[in-house]
Amino acid sequence: MADEAFGIDKRPLRDLLQQVEVGKAQLPEFQRGWVWPYPNIASLLASISLSYPVGTVMLLRAGGDVRFKYRPIEGATPAGEPEPDTLVLDGQQRLTSLFQALKLKGPVVTQDLRKQQVSGWFYVDMVQAIDENGDREDAIRFVPESRKVLNFRGQVVEDYSTPEREYEAHLFPLQAVFDGGDWGYEFTDYWDGDKDKRRLWREFNEAFVRPFDRYHVPVIELGQTTPRQAVCQVFEKVNTGGVTLTVFELLTATYAAEEFDLRNHWEQECRSAWKAPEYRILREVSNTDFLQAVTLLATAERRRHEAERGMEEERLPRIGCKRKDMLALSLEDYIRFAPSVIAGFKAAAKFLHQQYLFDTKFLPYGTQLIPLAAILALAGDAAQSAGAQHKLARWYWCGVFGELYGGSTETRFSQDLPDVVDWIRGNTVEPRTVTAAQFAPGRLLTLRTRNSAAYKGIYALLLKAGAVDWRTGEKAEVTGYFDESIDIHHIFPKAWCDKAGYHPTDYNSIINKTPLTARTNRIIGGAAPSDYLGRLIKAAETPHEGVAERISSHLAQPELMATDDFDGFFTARKTALLRSISAAMGKAILDDESTANAPGINLDVADDTDDL
Repeated sequence: MADEAFGIDKRPLRDLLQQVEVGKAQLPEFQRGWVWPYPNIASLLASISLSYPVGTVMLLRAGGDVRFKYRPIEGATPAGEPEPDTLVLDGQQRLTSLFQALKLKGPVVTQDLRKQQVSGWFYVDMVQAIDENGDREDAIRFVPESRKVLNFRGQVVEDYSTPEREYEAHLFPLQAVFDGGDWGYEFTDYWDGDKDKRRLWREFNEAFVRPFDRYHVPVIELGQTTPRQAVCQVFEKVNTGGVTLTVFELLTATYAAEEFDLRNHWEQECRSAWKAPEYRILREVSNTDFLQAVTLLATAERRRHEAERGMEEERLPRIGCKRKDMLALSLEDYIRFAPSVIAGFKAAAKFLHQQYLFDTKFLPYGTQLIPLAAILALAGDAAQSAGAQHKLARWYWCGVFGELYGGSTETRFSQDLPDVVDWIRGNTVEPRTVTAAQFAPGRLLTLRTRNSAAYKGIYALLLKAGAVDWRTGEKAEVTGYFDESIDIHHIFPKAWCDKAGYHPTDYNSIINKTPLTARTNRIIGGAAPSDYLGRLIKAAETPHEGVAERISSHLAQPELMATDDFDGFFTARKTALLRSISAAMGKAILDDESTANAPGINLDVADDTDDL
C-alpha cells in the first residue's frame, strides 16, 4: 500500500449516523450480520454518554477500481438506491447498534443474552443517570416493543406507551437524543414550569444528552486505490471474531505500564496457591472471578474509609464488582488485597469441604465462590468460630436452595459482603440473601438434572447426612476421592418404574435418586428393589440390617423399598429431603401438595443418569 493510502481523523457521531441513514456509508456484502444483544448495546450507549472511547471505525473509500457489492446497515432505508461514499470495514456492530438505538424510527429488533430475538426501545432513567454514585449502564433500559412491561401473569406493571407516561416516569427515549431538545421542552411543559423538573432536565441534558452531540469517533479511511488483497487482509486482521476484550486483558495492559505483569501474577501467585488436590473445588475459578473478589474488598475498604471520615450515607461510594468497578481497580489496591483474596479462596475450599462439596462437578454455583472468598477474606478470624460457621452455612444454603446466584449477580455480591460480615461479627440483622431465599416443595419434582444448583445442593446434603455406599459401607466422600465413578443414580430403577406405570416426571426427580458407585448401580440394574436388595446383601456380605442401615443413611426407607411401595417411598423421602433443606436454610418449609404442579414449573422429563 502507498504511503498516502489511508487517512486518520475524528468525525462527529451525529454525522456518521446521518451518513448511515442516507446510504452514504454502507456495508460491503462480505460483512457478517449484526449480532449484538441488547445488554451490549446498553453498555455502548453508556460509554458514549460518559464520553469514553469506544474504538476506531475503519472505512474504505468507495468508487475505486476494486468494487464490492454493498448493502445498507441494518435498519437504514435510504431513498432510492444510493451509491455509498464509504464502506464500513471495522465498526459495523457499533455503528449498527448506535444507528438502531438513536436514529431508527421504529423498535430495535435484536437479541437477548440467550440469542433469542427481542424487539423494543432503549430508554434512560433520568434520575439514575445523573446519580454520581450510580452506574450509568444500569440507568439504561430496554423496554418491550409495546412499551409495556408485563409480569408473569401477563399484567401490565409498567406503561410508557405515551409521551405523558414517559414524562411521569422520568424515562428519556434514546431515539430523541438528536432531536434538538424538543423532548426536553415538552417534558418541562408537561410539568407546567415545575422548578425541580426544569432543574432535572438541565442536569440530565448536560450530563447525558449533550455528550452524544459532542461525541467524535476516530476514523481510519482507506483510499480508493487500496488493492483488493490489501482490503481483504485488513478486514481479516480487524475482524477476528468480534470478541470484546476482557477486564483481565485490559487491566493486564494497564498494569504493564507500571511494570507489573498481571498475567504472570495470576498464574504463579494465585492459581498455583490452590493446585493441591484438596483445593480441586477451585479449579474453575477464573482470573475475572479473582478480580471481582479483589474489587469487592477494595470498594468495601473505600466505603469504610469514607464513612469514618464522616461522609453522609447517601454519598458513600458503593461496594461493587461490575466491569466499571474492576476497570477502576488501581494497581496499589490489587497488590494490597490480592493476598487476602488468595487466602479467602483457600478458606472457601475448606468451608465447602465441610459442606460436603468436593468437586466442581457438583458445585451448585461457581459464582457464589466470589462473595464467599471475599467474605472469608474480610471477616478473617471472626469467621472461624462455630457460630460464625453456622451463619455462613445458612447464608450459603439459602443462596443455593433459593437459587439466587444464576444470571447477573454482581449486585447480590455487593450486598452479601457487608451483610454477611456484619452478621458474623454480631449484627442481629439477617443478610438480604437469607431473608429473600424461598424453597417451594413442588420444586423437588422438577429437579432432574445437575444443571440445577438445588439438585447439586441436595446431593451435598445427602453426603452431609452421612450417606454411605450400600455395598461397601464407605462414606461417599471417601469413595469419591478414590473412585471417580460415584454419581447420582435411581433408587427405584427406570425400567421397573416404566413397567409399573409411573410417570418419568416422578421417577426422574431427585426424590428417587441418590449418590451410588457405578458397581453398586450395576447390582441394582433394572430390577425391583425387593429383588436387588437380596443381591446387595450377598455382595456386601453383611446381614440384612446392615444394608438397611446404609440405605437409611440416604434418607430412604428400606422397609418401603422391600415391598416395592413406590408411592409410600416417594412421599416419605420427599418429606425427609424437605426437612433436610429446611434445616440447612434455617427456615420452615411447609409441604403443600398444591404447589407440586404450580404454574410455571417445568414438567419436562429430562434425566442425567445412565442407569436402567
